[in-house]
Amino acid sequence: MASTLAAQEFDLLLREGRVIDPQNRRDGVFDIAISKGRIAAIEPTIDPKRARETVQLKGLLVTPGLIDLHVHVFFTAGNPGAWAGDFSVQPDAFSFRSGVTTMVDAGSAGWRNFELFKTTVIDRAKTRVLAMVNIAGFGMISDATEQGDFDPDAVAKLAAKHKDFIVGVKSAHYQKPDWDSVDDAVLAGTKANIPVMVDFGYFLPERPYYELVGKHLRPGDISTHMFRAPVPFVDREGKLYPYLVEARKRGVKFDVGHGGGSFVLRNASAAIRNGFYPDTISSDLHTGSMNGSFMDLPALMSKLMALGLPLGEAIRATTANPAQIIKRPELGHLSVGAVADVAILRVMQGEFGYWDNNKGRVTANERLFCEMTLKGGEVVWDWNGRMGVDFKTLGERYGIRPRVDQIIAPPQP
Repeated sequence: MASTLAAQEFDLLLREGRVIDPQNRRDGVFDIAISKGRIAAIEPTIDPKRARETVQLKGLLVTPGLIDLHVHVFFTAGNPGAWAGDFSVQPDAFSFRSGVTTMVDAGSAGWRNFELFKTTVIDRAKTRVLAMVNIAGFGMISDATEQGDFDPDAVAKLAAKHKDFIVGVKSAHYQKPDWDSVDDAVLAGTKANIPVMVDFGYFLPERPYYELVGKHLRPGDISTHMFRAPVPFVDREGKLYPYLVEARKRGVKFDVGHGGGSFVLRNASAAIRNGFYPDTISSDLHTGSMNGSFMDLPALMSKLMALGLPLGEAIRATTANPAQIIKRPELGHLSVGAVADVAILRVMQGEFGYWDNNKGRVTANERLFCEMTLKGGEVVWDWNGRMGVDFKTLGERYGIRPRVDQIIAPPQP
């Protein structure tokens, strides 16, 4: 027995799945071996005898664990009707079942209450939870708290203290006609050398959207809710406005951030038709979006694919791209030596409908669905019980064979 175990150098072998790993330009059928929580080998064929356990994935997609760049998971009591409160979602309750292994909270907590968020949520979650700190002190307790109390120095100091968790700065829901929220967030991001994400919130003539992405954001900064209705995409002839192309050339990143009211199919269709694909596909997860037209990240990827986004680009926008934007090169790929975060998806065939925040609808014959998720090599979601064995063999397998005289039968009538 000892010699057999010694020969089993891998903990788990994922067999015959279609591996799509955009960062490594890999798209084909491969076996993936996992050892001690990391990718140990990727080869066309790996002998199953080399692994303690194997799972057959023929016909399924195998991708890096999905990274959701825009969620709200400051799940805390005491703040009714708030993203930093009961609108937030407990991360482990939603992440793994949708193939997500890394969530980035987008500014639910500000620089005054981030420590509370870290202690009550980040440190306790099995999901890898990273965060963008709100430029407003108390973050998203309410829209009112996001109208001031900006302190770039405090944010930069906090980011330096918690560099393992803080990956960006957030400006959101600002209602005034000036640029203070955006510009202070950018200043904080510059001081801390991390990107800024802006939820433009209220579109005002004094601060047009084209100036946000054309002047105020730096290369690497992110405009979320890119498919929100007020964002101008195409002219009357259906041609993409040049300001978008110029902003992308400058290095500005465009994120979906679907949410409960920030996605219309009209804009998404126009962008994709013109080849203007999102850099990142994110949820803006909260209790309203998950129970609305967003549903989950594979459904959102499917919705965009129904409009013409290629499968590979949908996976790139939920793996390699967000990892690069938040400067976490160790995530978002399936390289040998990388942490074994893996999403296993089925491409279901049938008749499926997808809708937007204005009840617009599009149909398609494919839908992505999460079958399994691995976080650090551990199976944390297994929809079809692929890691299980026939229950009828369990007694013999574990040496459990009770004597007949130990079985107490119920009395006969």
